[in-house]
Amino acid sequence: MPNADRADVMMPAGRLRKLMLLVSILGPGLMVMLADTDAGSVITAAQSGAMWGYRMVLPQIVLMPILYFVQEITVRLGIVTGKGHGTLIREKFGKNWALLSVITLFITSVGALVTEFSGVAGVSAMFGIPKLWSVSAATILLIVLGVSGSYRRVERVGIAMGLFQLFFVVAMFWVHPSISALTHQMMQIPLSNRNYLFLLAANVGAVIMPWMIFYQQGAVIDKGLRLENMPTAKRDTLIGAIVTQLIMLAVVVVLAVAHPHQALNTIGQIATAVAPFMGEQASRWMLGLGMLGASMIAALVVSIAGAWGVSEAFGIQHSLNARWRDARWFYSIYTLAHVLGAVWVLLSVDLVQLNIDIEVMNAILLPIVLGFLLLLEAKALPDEWRMKGAYKYMVWAICLLVMVFGLYTLVSL
Repeated sequence: MPNADRADVMMPAGRLRKLMLLVSILGPGLMVMLADTDAGSVITAAQSGAMWGYRMVLPQIVLMPILYFVQEITVRLGIVTGKGHGTLIREKFGKNWALLSVITLFITSVGALVTEFSGVAGVSAMFGIPKLWSVSAATILLIVLGVSGSYRRVERVGIAMGLFQLFFVVAMFWVHPSISALTHQMMQIPLSNRNYLFLLAANVGAVIMPWMIFYQQGAVIDKGLRLENMPTAKRDTLIGAIVTQLIMLAVVVVLAVAHPHQALNTIGQIATAVAPFMGEQASRWMLGLGMLGASMIAALVVSIAGAWGVSEAFGIQHSLNARWRDARWFYSIYTLAHVLGAVWVLLSVDLVQLNIDIEVMNAILLPIVLGFLLLLEAKALPDEWRMKGAYKYMVWAICLLVMVFGLYTLVSL
């Protein structure tokens, strides 16, 4: 009996240790996925719901496994090789190709930072705070956090900010969407309509972004994940993919109910449209905090990814665990990206259209990004860690379809 009692006591302790191990490994996937639902993605989803109702719901669901397939490759590349995305491109394809990849990354990173700071500006405008103050304060806070010399601190603060986006899911249930209308309308996909295709391209660009690939591959390295952590790291990515697309779907549904068939001109209109369903104060605070959380975590991830990618391409010391004097070029690039994004927003007027245009730009650049990712998976990994059989051909087919869609968007603009 005493032995049985001891076994009963030890079982919870064992489960607790497993849970603590799981929590210690989780982070890179959830962080990058919460950042994926950034201010630009939220605005794009909101405009999609407002203009096309539930017709943009199905694409959000379809993009969920695609997002996982793409980011799962970065997990294997990072953990197995112990090298960042830019480093692998430089080693396998040469410095010129690495430079092309980094230029693509830096353009999309600065563009993404514009969307994040525009989200901050839009939220502050709802509360009567000048964007000069809010954007400047956000820039300083993010720079200080990034150069603090601790990856774990950055990850914990980032996830804490990103979880505010779950307010969007709460809002979806609050507005009481019609299930019958949703299930009927979501199957009506007007692919022959050019305006629908433009917003669809923006949604694809809002879900699969170049900086995500660079970030997660670098993050699993900075966090020190090893081969035995691979299954948990994949689960981390899967959970993140489900959460981020659930948030996107929620935003589409909320605006489909609250603001049907009307274009959005300001970020404040999102909260105003939902106010009749939730109340003015609740809509401002819940959606404002959701947008602010989306903006801040994404600004953090985007700037880190850009700095990692540039540093890897040129062989510069790069780690969030390094001190400033040991990685001054890395931290300088990180700081510069923030400053460029902030200045661009402070000089811009139509922030909603600017966000959508940037997401379309991401879709156009996808052939370069996904092309390198698939080639690295085939060249840089040992045979036992490469995709095989039906799964390999399915992932290649999906990625090629997304790349063709990006090229089609470029031709049809």
